Amino acid sequence: MKPIAVAAVAAACVAAIALGHSPTAARDQRTLPMQFELWTEAQPCAGPCRTWVAASGAIAPETPRDFDAFSRLNRIEGATIALDSDGGSVLGALDLGRAIRRLGMTTTVGKTVTSSASDRAKRRGRLVSRAQCESMCAFVLLAGVERRVPAEARVMVHQIWLGDRRDDPTAANYSAEDLVVVQRDIGRLARYTVEMGGSIDLLEIALRIPPWEPMRLLTREELRGMKIVTVGDAHELSSGSSSPTLALASGLRTPNNGRTWVMAGQVGRPAISRSHPLTVEGDEIGTFELHFTCGEAGRDVVATYVEHRGGAERGPAPKALTEVELSLAGRSVPLKVAASRQTGRPSEVHSVASGTMPLELFKAFADPGGRSLMIETTSGNLSTSIRIGNAGVSLIMPRLLASCAADSRPQKSVRNETRPGG
Repeated sequence: MKPIAVAAVAAACVAAIALGHSPTAARDQRTLPMQFELWTEAQPCAGPCRTWVAASGAIAPETPRDFDAFSRLNRIEGATIALDSDGGSVLGALDLGRAIRRLGMTTTVGKTVTSSASDRAKRRGRLVSRAQCESMCAFVLLAGVERRVPAEARVMVHQIWLGDRRDDPTAANYSAEDLVVVQRDIGRLARYTVEMGGSIDLLEIALRIPPWEPMRLLTREELRGMKIVTVGDAHELSSGSSSPTLALASGLRTPNNGRTWVMAGQVGRPAISRSHPLTVEGDEIGTFELHFTCGEAGRDVVATYVEHRGGAERGPAPKALTEVELSLAGRSVPLKVAASRQTGRPSEVHSVASGTMPLELFKAFADPGGRSLMIETTSGNLSTSIRIGNAGVSLIMPRLLASCAADSRPQKSVRNETRPGG
């Protein structure tokens, strides 16, 4: 396996993880700028009622300034700060972490819940452990003089990326200036990690996961090995209540380098197509193409997935593909594997899968608001998950819709068109 070339740019990244992937209100709340609140445990307390600082939301460049203002109004030296965040600005996270260290605070992952409006008004609640600390939040977590991660909490990482190009990273352009900024900030992250007493393995794993793959969930062993956890599992934080496909595939070729969606296919049968690297934790194991064409009667869209997967040079061939699933706008579309077999090369497997989706669902993919789709596959014990943005779709969607509209019009029969001869 070889690291994909774009991973060099992947390390190139400065700003926040993309925000708001989930439609749930809870996740939306965490994508707002980070807020700091001082809470006291709701009665009855098991022993003295605890206090903590709740830090929930996205880390913005101005977050360290907000935290400084908060710390001046509240006596929080040596207190516990509970993080629940999707991540955010690299520089903002580093400055926030250093401020937390100066105050000698303990860090943990958790969120605050209340049982009544009265408790909310009095800032009395419960600290529960079902929370997430993602991306740059993991580096803020590293700032505590003591660091606790409850068993039910999740710490996840992946490559930091230029925030304005994260929705469709392989379609974006990157300049020499971008790389200069990136190299500088990678160095800052490395220095910060060592300064906080963490392991450089944290940075290495984060930079291994490209933005089109899901975030990497750190295991309990990794949390301890990277020195993200220094004190137990924080048991005191209770969780609370808790066919035609093969013919189509052989006739379609994506005539570009995969950086954007293009119109492909044969005359009279257009397809919206794109190619993309197939990766696992940043290592390239193959490539795939995704094609969308009009279905029968123009009421749905046929999705065709064509994959070329390779194994190690002298190792066994990859296992046959058994599952392919496409997710878009909160809906899942399973694709049926029509073929998955070795090619002329013994270490390569060629696979084709297809399925249909409503035309209206696919039209949502062209939403300029930054829609993306997810392709997930299973081959033996290996699973892949790749997120693809919609760069270029809105420009070529009208041609596909016109083709679908033509397919939906009733066709006149030859008999009706035949006229008596003389």
